[in-house]
Amino acid sequence: MTTSQTSPLIEMRNVRKSFGLFEVLKGISLSVNDGGVVCIIGPSGSGKSTILRCINGLTPIDSGTIRVGDFSVESLRSDKKLIPLRHEVAMVFQQYNLFPHRTVMQNLMMAPVQVLRQNADEVRDRAEKLLAKVRLTGKESAYPGELSGGQQQRVAIARALAMEPRVILFDEITAALDPEMVSEVLSVVRDLAAEGMTCVLVTHEMRFAEEVADEVFFTDRGVIVEHGPPSTLFKSPSDPRLKDFLDKVL
Repeated sequence: MTTSQTSPLIEMRNVRKSFGLFEVLKGISLSVNDGGVVCIIGPSGSGKSTILRCINGLTPIDSGTIRVGDFSVESLRSDKKLIPLRHEVAMVFQQYNLFPHRTVMQNLMMAPVQVLRQNADEVRDRAEKLLAKVRLTGKESAYPGELSGGQQQRVAIARALAMEPRVILFDEITAALDPEMVSEVLSVVRDLAAEGMTCVLVTHEMRFAEEVADEVFFTDRGVIVEHGPPSTLFKSPSDPRLKDFLDKVL
């Protein structure tokens, strides 16, 4: 992993989160450098997605601190206060969450125009370039229901990029896709990582994580069990829980 002389762009310190009596995160600490690519792996129910949702304020934490750039996320307690953070931290979900009654172009333009109050013509120009980036030129007038799952997920990535974020969080974005569609979506993420976009991915695609990540975090039962560069984590795991997990998924 490349070390940075400046402070990390994202920093979580001793973050705890419970849902009722169930403690999902038990003191999570991690950091992500500006331009870094971090993958979070682990069994289902280990807290991976909750980490992402805490970073962008979708899930409020019980204790600890989360800093993204100049934002102290835990202090942003209203939707209005969260808007500037969501401008900088976009999130792409497993389910595409596109508006079915709006075209691809309308889906891309809604948030920048309505939430950020940006000029519609400028947003449209940016959206057209983003559709080219995700290899969907010509689909501007299509509705989500007319697209394949892989195409819808690429629209969702373009929609996230339309907010001009510093960070994109990807929450198991290929889990709902047929195998032949996975590669086309991962190819877009690979391009973004290569261009220097800060990316945090929860993923079950181990080979992809090994290829693109600067650092990989393995979570189990709400704690980070082991982390390090993928060359070390995948080839020489030290914790028996990680060894067992990799034996099952590789």
